[in-house]
Amino acid sequence: MSGPEASDPIGSEKVRVTRAVEVPELSDEDARAAVLAALSHAGRPGLRVDVVFVDDPTLQAMHEEFLNDPSVTDVMAFDYTQADGDADPEAEVYVSADRARAVAAERGKAVRDELLLYLVHGALHLCGMDDHEDGPREEMRAAESVVLSELR
Repeated sequence: MSGPEASDPIGSEKVRVTRAVEVPELSDEDARAAVLAALSHAGRPGLRVDVVFVDDPTLQAMHEEFLNDPSVTDVMAFDYTQADGDADPEAEVYVSADRARAVAAERGKAVRDELLLYLVHGALHLCGMDDHEDGPREEMRAAESVVLSELR
């Protein structure tokens, strides 16, 4: 292995995981691996990211506060590199464990897989990918598929 991950195989120096809620379905190491894989795939492998697992009410309040949208959401990503080049972390990804469980149940999927998708999705947003229009959305979905297949 080469690059920055060589000295830190699980990426704990680049990706820190905080659990405001319990998330037994996914280990910190798997969460870090998902974020690192997405960042590497999309061209920002050195970004320092904090991952925070929260519940629906917390992420819904953040969604309303920061995006003026009171609806529930699954993941939000914040990039601080433009605001302050010395920020630590340089970015944050907030994931709703409640949303992952609900959507996984609706789709008949494993909660772990839904959580990985949210982490990859959030990290790809930090790399400039967007899913609000058809063309970029297709590009983002393709990147998600590639990264998730690498994690399995």
